[in-house]
Amino acid sequence: MYQRVTPVPTVITVRQGVSAAHPAAVSPGHLILRMSSRALGVTVADEAASFRTQTSYDADPVFVMHRGGKIGVEPTVDVPDRAALAMAYTPGVARVCSAIADQPELAGEYTWTGNTVAVVSDGTAVLGLGDIGPAAAMPVMEGKALLFKKFAGINAVPICIDVTDVDAVVAVVTALAPSFGGINLEDISAPRCFEIEDRLRAALDIPVMHDDQHGTAIVALAALRSAGRVVGKELGAMRAVVCGAGASGIAVSKILLAAGIGEIGLADSKGMIYDGRDGLNPVKAALARVTNASGFAGAPEAALRDADVFIGLSGATLPEDALARMAPGAIAFLLSNPEPEIHPEVARRHAAVVATGRSDFPNQINNSLAFPGVFRAALDVRATAITENMKLAAADAIAALVGDDAAPEYVIPSQFDERVAPAVAAAVAAQARLDGVARSSRPIAETAILSGATNAVSPGGTTPRTPRD
Repeated sequence: MYQRVTPVPTVITVRQGVSAAHPAAVSPGHLILRMSSRALGVTVADEAASFRTQTSYDADPVFVMHRGGKIGVEPTVDVPDRAALAMAYTPGVARVCSAIADQPELAGEYTWTGNTVAVVSDGTAVLGLGDIGPAAAMPVMEGKALLFKKFAGINAVPICIDVTDVDAVVAVVTALAPSFGGINLEDISAPRCFEIEDRLRAALDIPVMHDDQHGTAIVALAALRSAGRVVGKELGAMRAVVCGAGASGIAVSKILLAAGIGEIGLADSKGMIYDGRDGLNPVKAALARVTNASGFAGAPEAALRDADVFIGLSGATLPEDALARMAPGAIAFLLSNPEPEIHPEVARRHAAVVATGRSDFPNQINNSLAFPGVFRAALDVRATAITENMKLAAADAIAALVGDDAAPEYVIPSQFDERVAPAVAAAVAAQARLDGVARSSRPIAETAILSGATNAVSPGGTTPRTPRD
């Protein structure tokens, strides 16, 4: 049974050029508590202690933005008089209730469930903060709900639950599921997250996705396809090393395997994962059987010699000379937040393409490029699941938006590129139909407009894949 623990403080880094945009955020005694040669840093614990000494949070624009929360509920119909009230509520509403009781599938069209997702977290793996609990996780879940609405017109409800046992999490989410058209799992620690997602997918007939796993994986694959264009390497000719075997690292490794990468090796805190290594949990043991064909053991630095791709998702520090020993035209995705494995400017000395998880460097690998469009499609076609092919289709659609414009500092679109969610939704919806998980045959563009999407979805997109066994 999972036991909640006190998180270890991490370091949040703010680049020196950023502070000028928000001078209040670096007022004396507030944020700048420690200085390095490259950046201004603060431990989470020190920053929290500093805030507690203030008489008001109003000097910080971040707190001002969060006051009262970042989302709300708005009615979709007008109730100006008693006649309208009698339809929206009793007695008229009873007719709709009776119809749904007779035909449950009508709920998706005559209630908000057809365009509403639950964003569920137990607060055990929040950002880089670790296990901070459900109440402290709420600002992140609100932010996720905001992005669903902004980028895909989807209603999303943040739900932070005060249970961590796997059976209890599954039971709570299963009980809540009738109120939603999809479940977005968020910031749930590994390896529990794998079992939770698998069990919920088996139990429910609505799409379930742990975004920390699959959102990151989809965008990483898209960026890697574009990076391959830049350096002139096909995915099947690449050898990649992934550092970090948590939720994101496992999912990235799996999607790259499914996409046909030449070879991939995965490292955790104990070194390279290989078949037969002692102490592997079932998820890692399964991956060990299909990865690391070269049989690397020990520290990942040795595996990086002549490797084509490095993907960091561990929070560990990578020595510069390890990157220097990679193959010509190397690709480095430094995705740990807030501190990348190595400073991106240092990485660029040795890698032809560098991407990070941060917004203050080029090529940000951000989940918001994937999950809005994926869920938009899943809701619109009333999908019973999100298949592996649907994730691959999402990655292909994102990469196609970059296309021949790919360049060292442009391998992934911005999350504010209005083409992204519609393109992803169109591709994923087409794949859902081909995979046999779509319950609605209504054209995607019409459905997206009816359900309130910010952008109508064009009928274009990538060619659907033949379903796999």
